Amino acid sequence: MNLWQPSLDARYTAAAPESLARDIADRRRALGERLLILGHHYQTDDVVRHADFTGDSLKLSQLAAERVAAQGAEFVVFCGVHFMAETADLLAPEGVSVILPDLSAGCSMADMADYEDAVEAWEAIHASLRAQGWRGRIVPVTYVNSTAAIKAFVGSRGGACCTSSNAREVFRWAMAGGTRPRKGDEDVKVLFLPDQHLGRNTAASFGLDVALQTCLFDPRRARKGDPLGGSTAEQVLASSVILWAGHCSVHRLFLPEHCDEVRARDPEATILVHPECVKSVVDKADLAGSTEFIIKTIRGAKPGTRWAVGTEVHLVGRLAREAAARGVAVEILSGCQCLCTTMYRIDQAHLLWVLDHLLAGKVVNRISVHPDARGPALEAIQRMLSLSVAMARVD
Repeated sequence: MNLWQPSLDARYTAAAPESLARDIADRRRALGERLLILGHHYQTDDVVRHADFTGDSLKLSQLAAERVAAQGAEFVVFCGVHFMAETADLLAPEGVSVILPDLSAGCSMADMADYEDAVEAWEAIHASLRAQGWRGRIVPVTYVNSTAAIKAFVGSRGGACCTSSNAREVFRWAMAGGTRPRKGDEDVKVLFLPDQHLGRNTAASFGLDVALQTCLFDPRRARKGDPLGGSTAEQVLASSVILWAGHCSVHRLFLPEHCDEVRARDPEATILVHPECVKSVVDKADLAGSTEFIIKTIRGAKPGTRWAVGTEVHLVGRLAREAAARGVAVEILSGCQCLCTTMYRIDQAHLLWVLDHLLAGKVVNRISVHPDARGPALEAIQRMLSLSVAMARVD
């Protein structure tokens, strides 16, 4: 998703950080209850300090819907990336303006799954399976870190969204047949978009042999003439899960060698990683879980314990400073700069710029999901939320 963001004038770009902070606080006071600012965990400290709420993408979108209704807010400024603002727009009450401070803040993972590519893959996979005599069904699942168009693709085909927190529950639902439960020996396959690593790690958690029971569909290879995206017809037929060749550019930077280095240096340290990491890293880690799981785990860690955490550097830095006060040592798993570069484009200058326009009566950088995508994309999200509610009742 490459949207053009106009350049800011020197009034914003040349201002000192504390001057920007004071002006943002002033605009927030002036806008009052009309404004809600959301900050994703991966944002810098300079941005997070202005947020009314922090969280992961889905949590913030749900908070947007709840808090907008409670306080009657008119504007939601989402300090995150494009797909997150789209999700907030899907869940927020009608008439609320969801604003992304910098339109160039996209997500490389979300951009790896294009709607037209997904449609062509769906048709090619089905055609190949039919030619081999297969008569089962495919249930699509998309990670919430995807565009509204991909959510709509999945929703219109009986699938659901998932998060890294509830991927297992959604996978279980999909492998059981999704909206139409599996009957007898009916074969059901899962198409998982766009993060192959979350999909592979989740499939492995169900005991699947990911070398034999999953295959990879790479849209780049499909565009070059390989209809099954690099997999053979036999692999697609044998697979229970078809993984889309997408990944998170941040979590892909963590390597199994980083785990080995920590083990050699500090055998007592606990390695905690996000399931967007490659399977070889997850396999070597002590614990793997969502952003919220990582935060909860570190905040509950006993004094004197030491942790190496494989996720975005700004989040790890905040957790480390917070944990140090309790005698808990936290370091990032890798010394490389594992930061979300597109998230980093949201800064105080752009935040102040959009707030200045709101005070002047003008909405800039509004994110609005196309009407044709809104219905089926919401279906995919609501199926996931319904599953989460059902699982909470069982637990």
